[in-house]
Amino acid sequence: MRRIDLNSDMGESYGPWKMGDDAGLMEVITSANIACGGHASDPETMFTTLTMAREKGVVIGAHPGYPDREGFGRRIIPMSMAEIERMVAAQIGALMGVAALAGAKVRYVKAHGALGNFAADDRGVADAVARATKAVDPSLALLAISGTEIEPAGRDAGLTVVSEIFADRAYLANGRLMPRSRPGSVLHDPQAIAKRMVEVVQTGLMPSEGGPIPLAAQSICVHGDTPGAVESARRVRAALEQAGVTLAPFVS
Repeated sequence: MRRIDLNSDMGESYGPWKMGDDAGLMEVITSANIACGGHASDPETMFTTLTMAREKGVVIGAHPGYPDREGFGRRIIPMSMAEIERMVAAQIGALMGVAALAGAKVRYVKAHGALGNFAADDRGVADAVARATKAVDPSLALLAISGTEIEPAGRDAGLTVVSEIFADRAYLANGRLMPRSRPGSVLHDPQAIAKRMVEVVQTGLMPSEGGPIPLAAQSICVHGDTPGAVESARRVRAALEQAGVTLAPFVS
C-alpha cells in the first residue's frame, strides 16, 4: 500500500482578521504548515493553531515567509542571502517558542509563497532556507516543492527532505507552479482535484500545460486560503483512501 501525507497552510489569520477554516482542515490533514508571523499570524493565532494541531494529533511545521502581510507573502522582498537566513531562523524560532507554551513540537519547515517559489528556482535562496533550518534544529525536516532547488539544498545541508506536490495548483511544463497571475493557475473543482491526485500518486506523473511530468511525491498540499479548501481536502483524502493509499504524516 502507498503511504502519503496531506498538508495545508494554517494559522494565517492576524488579530481580528480571519483566513481559512483551520478547525475544519485539522479534521482532514496529517501535517500543518503554521505561519510564523512573517506573511501572517501573531502569537495568539500561533498558540491557538498549535494547540489545535496537538489535540488533533496533526504534525506541526513552521511556515516562514517574507514579512509582507499586505501582500500575504506573495511578493518578493529584496533581501540578501544572509538576511533571508536570519529572517527564516527568527520565524522558525518564534513558532518554536510559542509551541513550547502550547506543549507542541515543531517537526519540519516549509517556505511560504514568494519565498518558497524563489527558493525553488534560486539555489542561493534555497541554501539560505536550509542553513537557517539546520542552525535552529538539525532534526527538522524540510518540506520541499518537488523537483526544485530546495530538494538538493536540503540534502546537502544534511536535512531530511520531503518532496511535495500541490493538489489545487496547475503546473508548468518545467515542473514549476503556474503563476497565480495566470488564468487557471488555481484549481477549484473538488472532484477533479481528488481524481487528479489519485492518478498522480498511482502513476508518478503530474499533468502540466506541456503534458505529464514525473514528480516525486511524499506529501500533498491543499491550500487553506482557497474557497472550498476543506471540501477539496476531504475529497482528496477519501479518494486516496478508496484507492488503497494510507494517509499518514511523513514524520512520526
